Amino acid sequence: MSKSSSKPAKRGMSMAGKNAVSGYLFIMPFIIGFVAFLAYPLYQTVRFAFSFVHLRPLESTFYLEGVGLANFNRAFFIDADFTWALVEELAGMALIVLPVLVFSLFVAILLNRKFVGRGFVRAVFFLPVILASGVLVGIETNNSLLQMVATQIQEQNAMRAGVTGVIEDMMENLVGGAGIGEFFEYVLEVINQIYHIAMASGIQIIIFLAGLQTINPSIYEAASIEGATGWESFWKITFPMISPMILVVIVYSIIDYMVRTDSVIMEMIFSQQEVIEYGFGAALALIYFGVIALILGAVGFLVSRLVYYYD
Repeated sequence: MSKSSSKPAKRGMSMAGKNAVSGYLFIMPFIIGFVAFLAYPLYQTVRFAFSFVHLRPLESTFYLEGVGLANFNRAFFIDADFTWALVEELAGMALIVLPVLVFSLFVAILLNRKFVGRGFVRAVFFLPVILASGVLVGIETNNSLLQMVATQIQEQNAMRAGVTGVIEDMMENLVGGAGIGEFFEYVLEVINQIYHIAMASGIQIIIFLAGLQTINPSIYEAASIEGATGWESFWKITFPMISPMILVVIVYSIIDYMVRTDSVIMEMIFSQQEVIEYGFGAALALIYFGVIALILGAVGFLVSRLVYYYD
């Protein structure tokens, strides 16, 4: 009897493996760019943070004097402005991120529907991203006419009571001056920041819109045939399927807010260059980077538990 040789069947890569390879290939340009252009400056920043930088103007060089944790001690225990500014940045981030998430998801759902002029409306909501670009911000900053107009608007707004101020006074009168509660104060503060929320939601709307367009319409048709309402379809179909995008939007919104050009902490870091305090500025940058990394790690850990991944 002749023995038939049986070869083990070759198993191809799983779908998860293919997706992982595709993801690494997608971010490979960023990895190459980081290693080529950012790795060494990051290394130098860490060196500067633990040193005092002495300049040699005649030789156009510098040398480092190791000071240990002196720059970090100065940031936390000597410079009172940095700690207070850091707390204000975190409070502002906590105020803005959730409204940006809700607003961008709501607008993306509306823009995902079919109506006349949908392309134009999508372009309008993406305009804040273009208007907030570095070139236009620089034009606005260096334009004396625009600065004069902005000053005039601020003076006029200071002379009249805001809508939220009137609402707050009315609610306090209704409850007898006992206060309107922390929740209503938060809502009124969000209303006051609606302009900034809309300006900061352009990329997030596009992310959500891309996620909504990946959902197969036949799923909604089947749910409708089964008698599901629009509200039930949102919570049972839409929300779980775009939950990975929610994590992306939260991470992006946190980073976008914390590293914006008008951030108080960023201005403090850049101002150290003017007074030639490179070591202290590097320490501030590392502390700020560490705080952002901790926030992103905690948010990613908590939100990822609620993310639903599907093939």
